[in-house]
Amino acid sequence: MKLAQLTAFAAALAISSVALAEGGGDRTFERMMTNNDRSMELFVAKEKAAGNPVVVNDKKDETTRDL
Repeated sequence: MKLAQLTAFAAALAISSVALAEGGGDRTFERMMTNNDRSMELFVAKEKAAGNPVVVNDKKDETTRDL
């Protein structure tokens, strides 16, 4: 019985370490934000070329939070 408990504990520890390990989420988030910034730059450039006004809202209110 003690061997079964030790094996179960080792398995739970191994599974939790895999689940909590960094899986590249930071890199994925950084790549997503870079792609978003690039697409916004392209959109603004396209809108300016078409002669349409581009509205940029930098105003922050009580619902806007810095991350």
